[in-house]
Amino acid sequence: MTDKFNRPILTSGLTRRGFMAATAAGATAMAIGNRAAFAADDTLKVGFISPRTGPLGGFGETDGYVLDLARKALAGGLQAGGKTWKVEILDRDTQSDPSRAGQLAKDLINNQAVDLMLAVSTPETINPVADACEAAGVPCLSTVMPWEAWYFGRGAKPGAPSPFKWTYHFGFGVGEFLKTYISQWNLIETNKKVGVMYPNDADGNAIRANLAPALAKAGFTIVDPGAYETGTTDFSSQIALFRQEGVEIFNSFPIPPDFAAFWRQAAQQGLTQQIKICQIAKTGLFPSDIEALGDLGMNIGSAAYWHKAFPYKSTLTGVSGTELADGYEAVSGKQWTQQLGASLSLLDAGFDALKAASDAKSKEAVAKAMSTLKTTTIAGKVDFTSGPVANVSPGPIIGTQWVKAPAGSKFALDYVVTEHATDPNVPVAAKLIAYNG
Repeated sequence: MTDKFNRPILTSGLTRRGFMAATAAGATAMAIGNRAAFAADDTLKVGFISPRTGPLGGFGETDGYVLDLARKALAGGLQAGGKTWKVEILDRDTQSDPSRAGQLAKDLINNQAVDLMLAVSTPETINPVADACEAAGVPCLSTVMPWEAWYFGRGAKPGAPSPFKWTYHFGFGVGEFLKTYISQWNLIETNKKVGVMYPNDADGNAIRANLAPALAKAGFTIVDPGAYETGTTDFSSQIALFRQEGVEIFNSFPIPPDFAAFWRQAAQQGLTQQIKICQIAKTGLFPSDIEALGDLGMNIGSAAYWHKAFPYKSTLTGVSGTELADGYEAVSGKQWTQQLGASLSLLDAGFDALKAASDAKSKEAVAKAMSTLKTTTIAGKVDFTSGPVANVSPGPIIGTQWVKAPAGSKFALDYVVTEHATDPNVPVAAKLIAYNG
C-alpha cells in the first residue's frame, strides 16, 4: 500500500526504518542464498576414505601425493554432461579403525553432501564405508580387497541377485590369487605342502572358504591350524604344526604387526629354515613392511595389484607407471609402493564414472554410469558389465618377490615381477628365488 507520492504505507506497527532494514536484509539473504545455491550446483564433492595411520597406515602412505596429482589435474574443472564442474575432493583418514571409517562416511554423506564416495584398501576401511553409502543412497566405488570379502562379506548370497544398488568394487579376487599362486608356486620344486594362517576377519574367512579348497584341488596339501584372532602374540602352536607336517610353502593374509610377530617366532623356532616359498598378502606389500623384518624379509614372495611395470596410463592425470613411481620418489625421498597406482586407479575410475553419467550431480545417474563403466585405469581394465557377479569387476594380482637391490641403488630392496598369469601385458623381470635359496 502506498500514499499519493507512491511511498509505502507501513502497517502492523512496523516503522519506516524497520521496513527498510528488513527489505535490505531480505535482499542480502536472497543474494547470499543464490550464490550458495549456484556454488552447490556448480561443484561436485567427492569423498576419499583410506587408512593413512595406524596398523594399516602403509596402505595410505602415498595417498597425499596421489591426491595432489588428482587435484592438480582437476584444477580447471571436470567436463561432464556438457558442462564444466568444479571438483572438491574431501579426503579422510580412518586411522585403521572400522568404526571410524563408517562414521567418516556418514559425516561426508550427511554434513558434506558428497556426490560420490571413494574408499580404498582392506575390508576394515571399505566395508563400513560401502554399507553407509548403500543405506544412504550415495554411489560408492572401492578397490584393494578381495571382491568376495566385499560382496559376500556384506551379506550377498551365492546365486542370488546382488542386494547392492549404490556400491561397486573392482580388483582382484580369489580366482586371481589362485592363478597367481599356482603359477608362482610351480616355479620352484617343493613338496606342495602349504601351511596357511588365515585370520578370523573378512579377508581370512573369504580366503579360507574359497581359496584353500581351490588350491587343494590344484594338487597342494593345505595345512590349516584354524583361524587366529588379530593381535595374537604367541604363534608357537601353529609353528609346531607346520614343522611337524614338513610344510615348504607358507601363505598368510595378516595385518603387518601379526605377520612380523609370527615370522620372527618362526625363525627362532626353526620353521623358516624349511620354507622354500613364503607367500604373503595384505602385509609385505610395501618396502617398510619388509625392511622392518631385517634379513628375515629378504626373498619373501608377494603379489602386486599394481606395479610400476604395468603398461597403462592414468585416465585422470595422464601419467604412466614409471612416471608415477619416479615422481613420488623424487618428492618424498621414499621408495615407490604399489599403492600409488591402486589409489590413482580408484580416482581414474571414479571420475570416469562421473564423466559418463548423464548428470554428474544425480546420484542415480552416477550409480547407473558405474554399473556400465568400461575403462582402462593406470592399474588396468575396469569393466562392470562382465563381472563374476553384479557390482564387481575383477582385476589382476601379479606374482612378485622382494630381493636385494643391485649395487648402486638408492634403496635396499627391489620389488621384481616373477609371473604374470592374470595380466600377460605386465612384463616378467626376474626368476623366483627360493626363500632359503
